[in-house]
Amino acid sequence: MNPKPFDDSRWVSQHVLISGTPSTPSELFIHYLACPPPSNAKPKGTIVLIHGFPQTSYQFRHVLTPLSDAGYHVIAPDYRGAGTSSKPRDGYEKTQMAADIHDLVTKHLGIKDKVHIVGHDIGGMVAHAYATRFSADTASIAMGEFPMPGTAAYDRTCREDPGVWHFHFHWQTDLPEMLTLGRERQYIKHFYDRLCVNAAAITLADVDHYAGMFEKAGAMRAGFDCYRAFHRDAEENREWLAEHGKCKVPCMSLNGEGSFLAKIAEEQNLETYESTETAKVAGAGHWCAEENPADFVRQVLGWVAKHE
Repeated sequence: MNPKPFDDSRWVSQHVLISGTPSTPSELFIHYLACPPPSNAKPKGTIVLIHGFPQTSYQFRHVLTPLSDAGYHVIAPDYRGAGTSSKPRDGYEKTQMAADIHDLVTKHLGIKDKVHIVGHDIGGMVAHAYATRFSADTASIAMGEFPMPGTAAYDRTCREDPGVWHFHFHWQTDLPEMLTLGRERQYIKHFYDRLCVNAAAITLADVDHYAGMFEKAGAMRAGFDCYRAFHRDAEENREWLAEHGKCKVPCMSLNGEGSFLAKIAEEQNLETYESTETAKVAGAGHWCAEENPADFVRQVLGWVAKHE
């Protein structure tokens, strides 16, 4: 099946040194894609798209330009450990990963206004950390396709739902790396196949792209480390909620219409946000931005327009 075309004519692709010293274990380079609005569009603000696992910023290839066509500066980073960003041995708590992206947005891109955060899967966990820890810099948050560590929904899902069997596998020390070595493509493709509704959304060429990213040295280990940090993420989320109360940033859950995770979205958001709305991407499973890009764009633009 041929890859679906997408317009990258206005994209910028760059690496930025966020912290540390190059060519030492302390270095942290973050790669990002950015798409400015067309010259004839009235600028409306910034949307930050945060991907999940096992993916990279490439998952937003079909929505970057359409979102920017509406007047937004759209930024899609590869978070710490993913894509062509650095893969350090630590720092996979979602608060640290959010701080990386906040530094990218505010210090390196010089964006002073509040931004709209959109997070998918593990990127949703990072988006939550961004909205809670940097609420003064966040206009709105849309997130989905994950159970939130530290919530009752998360505890119940991990205990009872076989759909998250891989959480328990990824938590193990060294074993996932050993068993997936040389079979990265087969392993990650399993998730694309199992969790989709639109089976044509992620083509073999797309799988090749993702496989190339996760065959890089340290990439699978970094991906698993994102999961290994869930226990600390849960502690930090509970501690933050106990100290600060529910987050005041306007929140919307955004899930695939056919995703098994849609059923817990509203519950966990009500546990952590003062106000929340619920939206579903029509005809999509877990991979919303790829399975139905047009409806994903429609839902995101409709949401951010309320909070410009």
